[in-house]
Amino acid sequence: MSGEKASAAGEALLRRMQRLLARATTLKGRDRKQLLALLDDVETTRRGLLQECAAIESEMRQATVRASAIGAYLRNSQVQRGKRHN
Repeated sequence: MSGEKASAAGEALLRRMQRLLARATTLKGRDRKQLLALLDDVETTRRGLLQECAAIESEMRQATVRASAIGAYLRNSQVQRGKRHN
């Protein structure tokens, strides 16, 4: 369930970044206040995306550890029953 929430949050951040980039293409170079606000919004969104990436990486690491543990448990149970498979 948390993966679905993270995915939805990540998708929302990506859509926001796309909107900000579209806004950046239409912004006049002389409008300093809007440019600074846009830069701040882009940086905030970038940080959010980096946090989502770190969360996904952590989930992937946990899944890898679980898969390794399941494999070790399976090999151990087969050895105890006299079946030796690699």
